[in-house]
Amino acid sequence: MPGYEIVHATLRRPVPYRQGFDLIDRRLQAEGQPRYALCAIELRSPQPFTFDGFAEFNQGYRQILNDWDLLLAGQNPIARTNVAPAVNPPAEPSLYAFSYTVPRSGSDTFPTFVVAGAGDIDGTLSVENIIRAGETSAEAIAEKATHVMNIMQQRLTGLYAGWADVTAVDIYTVHSFQTFLVPTILEKIGPAAGHGVHWFYSRPPILGLEFEMDLRGVSREIWL
Repeated sequence: MPGYEIVHATLRRPVPYRQGFDLIDRRLQAEGQPRYALCAIELRSPQPFTFDGFAEFNQGYRQILNDWDLLLAGQNPIARTNVAPAVNPPAEPSLYAFSYTVPRSGSDTFPTFVVAGAGDIDGTLSVENIIRAGETSAEAIAEKATHVMNIMQQRLTGLYAGWADVTAVDIYTVHSFQTFLVPTILEKIGPAAGHGVHWFYSRPPILGLEFEMDLRGVSREIWL
């Protein structure tokens, strides 16, 4: 919306995600913003969930959004990334970062946005829809990455933004991707490649998924 921008806030130390919502609430109050200003959540989990475990976790997560009166016609409008660090994971699902809106402080008119995380799955959450399920060869990971990049492009287009507006590209995988980094990612993101890509040595949130990405374009990055 004209007159507003998104701020991305990263926690120096992740906290259990339910406590994280209390932290978010305090931050929004300090900024003089309502809970409606929350627009994205980034979580870290101890390990990938089963499909059933992920659905169960989402029920509790969705209840918090419902308690905050954030659901729109029953739909969740809050972008989310939820991954499992392969090294030094948290003991329980934890809040790593979040994004929220504030009145725009300057005269800039470029868009700010967050693209929710997406993994190598096509359609509803089921094993049958995983791209090249069970395969982790370089060729398979490249195909998975191509699928995820297509989702990123579609979501970026849906937000009326372009790669020139992107300030951060995050990749989540435990597999090497250097062999296809240039043709599959860097050449496609164009101007955003100038900012590099941020590789989190982490797994997507569901067992069987191997590659995930998210994007954002913001003018303010803060640490809490």
